Amino acid sequence: MTVSVLEDELPGAAGRGLLPSLDRGPRDTPLLEETVGENFDRMVAAYGDREALVDRTTGRRWSYATLAEAVDALALGLLGLGIGRGDRVGIWAPNCAEWVLTQFATAKIGAILVNVNPSYRSHELAYVLGQAGVRALVAAERFKTSDYAGMIAEVRPRCPDLEHVLIIGTEAWHTLLAAGRHADPRLLEEAGAPLNPHDPINIQYTSGTTGFPKGATLSHRNILNNGFFVGELCGYTDLDRVCVPVPFYHCFGMTMGTLAAISHGACVVIPSPVFDARATLDAVDVERCTSLYGVPTMFISELAHPDFPTFDLSSLRTGIMSGSPCPVEVMRQVVDRMGMREITICYGMTETSPVATQTRPGDSLHRRVSTVGRAGPHLEIKLVDPETGLIPPRGLPGEVCTRGYSVMLGYWDEPDKTAEAIDRDGWMHTGDIGVMDDHGYVNITGRIKDMVIRGGENIYPREVEEFLHTHPDVLDAQVVGVPDPRFGEELMAFVRMRAGAEPLTASALREFCTGKLARFKIPRYVQVVDGYPLTTSGKVRKVELREQAIDLLGLRPLAHTPHA
Repeated sequence: MTVSVLEDELPGAAGRGLLPSLDRGPRDTPLLEETVGENFDRMVAAYGDREALVDRTTGRRWSYATLAEAVDALALGLLGLGIGRGDRVGIWAPNCAEWVLTQFATAKIGAILVNVNPSYRSHELAYVLGQAGVRALVAAERFKTSDYAGMIAEVRPRCPDLEHVLIIGTEAWHTLLAAGRHADPRLLEEAGAPLNPHDPINIQYTSGTTGFPKGATLSHRNILNNGFFVGELCGYTDLDRVCVPVPFYHCFGMTMGTLAAISHGACVVIPSPVFDARATLDAVDVERCTSLYGVPTMFISELAHPDFPTFDLSSLRTGIMSGSPCPVEVMRQVVDRMGMREITICYGMTETSPVATQTRPGDSLHRRVSTVGRAGPHLEIKLVDPETGLIPPRGLPGEVCTRGYSVMLGYWDEPDKTAEAIDRDGWMHTGDIGVMDDHGYVNITGRIKDMVIRGGENIYPREVEEFLHTHPDVLDAQVVGVPDPRFGEELMAFVRMRAGAEPLTASALREFCTGKLARFKIPRYVQVVDGYPLTTSGKVRKVELREQAIDLLGLRPLAHTPHA
């Protein structure tokens, strides 16, 4: 989640003062020392009659009381299958009510929810199911052109731990819920009794620098508190209605969305299975939503929709824009045309549950369009010189590091990778370069990590390169990010062909990748080359490749567009 701005929009920051680039968030509101299930039950007791969840696509609605009945039935159904504390339960579906039910049902029995990206194809699905040791998989039967059931059948022989496949909406799904409704509720109480807020409860896969995704493992305490405090800084109460068009499989949807709302007795509104600008605007209008989430591309699409003037958005008060660089002008239009005068910007990463910094509703518009805010409650932020490890004075750049309750437990079954990311003092190193001003507000200026952010999706080029090497005609591949007006960044592949092979085209590459790589990871541009610019030590100069790509594609003006 990155926000940048031209230097002259941070007046007087550089070189000022001797304060170190270290800041701590407020601690006046105590942390929630309870499990997700305990917090949910507490909200149900307090707000039983209030609306908790609306699924616009199917027209279904739940109060807190009826949502609790459905969650408990699913939890008891899973217990009946032998699923319990520490077992991994995958969920592979677009946004739907069943996603929310599964999130809370697994939490109540201590099972670890494994989020599977709806865009994944068989290659990625098999890896995640195997690496996490998933015992049960909740999945949609199909979505768009993806035959989920078919892909599951294809990879199942390679996933020996996978015992149960539960396809949403089928007879087997309804039988499971019916069994749960008739089960002894005391079984659920017994399953929940030994659970601890520090227990792992969620695995979210982030693109890996070594060719495979890494499973960021998060606890009840991680995600419940992060959602709660994000909601606190948005000013949520039980009167709020939060429109969540961002995907649940991502921290933005399930932590900043579902948990931020439910932990305040607010209502979650699902406008559509996957983002649709018109459906989102309609949901805000009809459901009188007070808060709206999105990555910049979503807000751009909503503002540009031809029917935008016909929607009544007067109920909107706040929301969150995050996930990728936000153009300053877009932020201004969201405030002026959508009425979201208390909208906040968040920054973080999956490994930090995800929010590390957030702007405040009372911040000036200038501060909200030029920084990613300051440290969240009970969190610490510091910048360090990547070479020396020393903390620079405020106004000078350094790698952004964060410490506190939100830092993940580690990467699932990868202790070495965990040790590379979290140092001995508990600081999570983000790989982003930032500058902190005299008031503790952070501006992200670049990245150490070789990562591309496309429409809110983090992509490590190494993962894509590893896959391109499986093409029979490709000798070598290097992938870089290039500016894009819609998604912020797009991928471009520079490929070297084997002797005698026909040059690879973008359409041929897409055909090779389709069905094996998630669509957002498939390079939009391809350039066949004889070699790459190298450093003296023989490493490919990615920065120079990116500059070549920008010039080849005529994207130089976009490379200098100011963002927030």
